[in-house]
This record gives sequence, C-alpha cells and structure tokens, in this order.
Amino acid sequence: MSNYIKSEDTFKELIASDTPVIIKFEADWCPDCKRMDYFMPDVEAQFSELPIYTIDKDEFPEIASDNVVMGIPSLLVFQNNEKLGHLHSANAKTPDEVTDFLKKNFN
Repeated sequence: MSNYIKSEDTFKELIASDTPVIIKFEADWCPDCKRMDYFMPDVEAQFSELPIYTIDKDEFPEIASDNVVMGIPSLLVFQNNEKLGHLHSANAKTPDEVTDFLKKNFN
C-alpha cells in the first residue's frame, strides 16, 4: 500500500519531483476512503512504476485547500510542483474509474 505523508515538507519535496507522483487524499473517518483501500492494491499493482502516497486531509487542511480537494478520497497527480491531474471523490468510487484516470494521465 502507499506511503503516508507525515509532514508538509515531505509533501512539498514529493510534488517537486521530476517524475510524476500520485497523492491520495483521505481521512480515517471516510467510508469511501476505506472502500477505495480495498481495491487500491490491485490498481497499484497495475501501475507499480508510479509512486503513490497518501495524505490525511484532516491533518493537512491547508494542503487540501490549496489543491482544491473538496471531497475524499481524491487522487492528485503532481510533477515539478504542478498539479497535472485530479480525480475527484465523486469519480473515484470503483477500480475502473481509478484505473482509467491513471491510464489517461500516464500513457
């Protein structure tokens, strides 16, 4: 499963990468986040070359706000400090939706 981001500095370092990174925004109280956790290992296996990290929206509300994360779970793609993609929570309910988003952003 993905690595957890525990500091703002780590987040900033990751999104500044020359290679794309995926950040999953979630919260421990979120039932849709838990549902996503069930199928994410299979999705991650299909995209094993992509670094995927997780951040708790409630622990870092300013980061979530700065990146317009209104609902969770949300998947954001960053590279060189730019947000390249954003899969909003309403469209992140199934493995197919997440897989399609990742294919669109990485193929």
